[in-house]
Amino acid sequence: MEKKKKGDDVSNSKPPLMALNHVSRLCKDVKKSLEFYTKVLGFVEIERPAALDFDGAWLFNYGVGIHLVQVKDEDKLPSNTDHLDPMDNHISFQCEDMEALEKRLKEVNVKYIKRTVGDQKDAAIDQLFFNDPDGFMVEICNCENLELVPRHSADAIHLPEDRHAPPVALNGSSDRKMPQPNS
Repeated sequence: MEKKKKGDDVSNSKPPLMALNHVSRLCKDVKKSLEFYTKVLGFVEIERPAALDFDGAWLFNYGVGIHLVQVKDEDKLPSNTDHLDPMDNHISFQCEDMEALEKRLKEVNVKYIKRTVGDQKDAAIDQLFFNDPDGFMVEICNCENLELVPRHSADAIHLPEDRHAPPVALNGSSDRKMPQPNS
């Protein structure tokens, strides 16, 4: 029987995670959600593995993916698609031009709420909240204004310096890849 080494304790080891890869969203209509995430938020549709034998779409941009999956049981979707509560579940995207994004939401008639948290002294954060076509809430913010201050051990925060984004084929060719950060 092999003895455990002192450093083998799971509570003392860091998981080998690198970054958020994707968020999965159930959809009543994949095409409608695909249009929303590409036209409103600027995501790009990417190829899905052929082995996936269900209706869906994969999107990528800004270093994160969104996987859209055709729902089989609509009871799994939010029941109130007009409900906007910043304290509810949502996905948030950092934005470099809040006014431009707000203008885009108005142009495509997306209902949203706007708020500012804090003030100039406390690094105010501007936020826009709205729902995707299936009622899942999305937040857009300028959260880079807020410094992250660890409550305990700062050395536990892992910021990947390499392999953050997956390789991206240029012009449909899998031999030409976009350079990766710090490569």
